[in-house]
Amino acid sequence: MSAKPAVLAAVFAPIVFALAGAFAVVPMVAHGETGTEIIEKKGIFALLVPKDPQAAANKAARKAERQALRDAKKRDGAAVRTAKASASDGSRQKVKAAVAKAIDNRPKGRLWCVPFARAVTGVEIRGNARVWWDAAKGTYARGHVPQVGAVMAFAASRAMPKGHVAVVSHVLSDREILVDQANWERNRITEDTLVVDVSDKGDWSKVKVASASGTLGRVNPVNGFIYN
Repeated sequence: MSAKPAVLAAVFAPIVFALAGAFAVVPMVAHGETGTEIIEKKGIFALLVPKDPQAAANKAARKAERQALRDAKKRDGAAVRTAKASASDGSRQKVKAAVAKAIDNRPKGRLWCVPFARAVTGVEIRGNARVWWDAAKGTYARGHVPQVGAVMAFAASRAMPKGHVAVVSHVLSDREILVDQANWERNRITEDTLVVDVSDKGDWSKVKVASASGTLGRVNPVNGFIYN
């Protein structure tokens, strides 16, 4: 190979690279003071696009509106939580006052869950605890969401052939509550006993109740809650 092509390549290579760099895409930052916005610069050429003040104002307004809605939802949510907490506290105070009265007026002899639940909640149902759920139909509201002051109606089981009723004294979470009850521990009134929902669907159809030592015992079937 002659030396001439090599010399030509050495001369023209820098020029080619310089031209390629001149037409490269280089993003630019626009400050908007001149009424135009530089979108990108291709080498020595700049693409100038006129700004639309109205479009920018509309975009800012929409952003402010979305933020205002988010702020409003946060305030509303906080207000609802505060109201629920306040109502729950008031209901708990009523339950505790009724429990204290039931303890003071405890009948002589054996203590049972049904008279206790009736005295605390005012739910006037007679018969063993196992019949309360069906007996409440058409007279009291029923459901599967715990509320302070509601009667928790346990279904009959091998361990509890007559069923059991307790009174919700506090809602800790979607799956944990405290109850006041009689005769869960033989012939005793126990307050603020932990009950945990262990059902697959989270519908409180199966629960475990804490023992005096704080450990959770057997799985117990529950029909639901009776509201007064």
